[in-house]
Amino acid sequence: MPALPSERDAQSSFTSKLPLSRHQVDRDYLTRERDDLFSELLADEATRILPVWQGRALFHTETQLRLVAPDEVPAEAELIYLGRSVVSEGQEPAGTPFLAAILTDEQAEQVASADDWGNLRMFATGLSARDAGLATEAIAVANWHASHRYSPRTGRPLRSAKGGWVRQEQEDGHEIFPRTDPAIIVGVTDADDRLLLGSNAMWDTNRYSLLAGFVEPGESLEQAVEREIFEESGIHVTNPVYLGSQPWPFPASLMIGFRATVDATDPGSLTPDGAEIVDLRWFTREELASAGDTVILPGRSSIARAIIEDWYGAELED
Repeated sequence: MPALPSERDAQSSFTSKLPLSRHQVDRDYLTRERDDLFSELLADEATRILPVWQGRALFHTETQLRLVAPDEVPAEAELIYLGRSVVSEGQEPAGTPFLAAILTDEQAEQVASADDWGNLRMFATGLSARDAGLATEAIAVANWHASHRYSPRTGRPLRSAKGGWVRQEQEDGHEIFPRTDPAIIVGVTDADDRLLLGSNAMWDTNRYSLLAGFVEPGESLEQAVEREIFEESGIHVTNPVYLGSQPWPFPASLMIGFRATVDATDPGSLTPDGAEIVDLRWFTREELASAGDTVILPGRSSIARAIIEDWYGAELED
């Protein structure tokens, strides 16, 4: 059954709160097939390039990417075609073609100082929709290139093809495409509408977030919600409701947000798994709002923060 208008509006409203789900670029996928794509775009004075290095993008300020002309990046840099802008912004009119340039350590030093490279986790919320989409796309594909240098079939080096969206075996032309790892993240509530938060073994002891985990092969999203929550907390949940999704290119995830409620007929027993999750707590809205520095919440660039604030009903102070 199609979603009712109110359900569609709610999902759209939630997704608009996710910084890395914003975009104003037409990925123009058919253009990737052109053999002379990069030579044409590099000869076009209108083309703008976003340099990326070690999972970071080049920033002009904390709220703006630094997009450079083709002659400002090393000729040997690996390129990705990102698409064309659908809006006019800054010095770039609608229709501007964008590339990403994947730089080595030496090349990055030639382009900018170390302080000019920005972490998307920290600065995503300050970027425009166009820049957020560009940086997310560029970093995600660059991360894929970094982890797929060699063929999983033969062990031989792969080459970039089709605008940077394919890794290709040179001997037989076999193509490998980018992969995204789906992961569910869940706002679990009980009969009193308290929210379940957990502390990961790798975090500071006062850092809490929602429970999350990767979807396993042969598993639906809803099954993943039920399994992951039980494995990490000992709690049985029911009625997973989809909220929205956000790319999370650290290195290659898609975070798929849900709300779910404790199964009243078989709630289970609140027990952290002891491996990933070392502490679990139920929070009322009043308890979370008054927790202060005793509870550190996820950053504002994350879907976890959006789900928590969606349950809370307003923005929470950091």
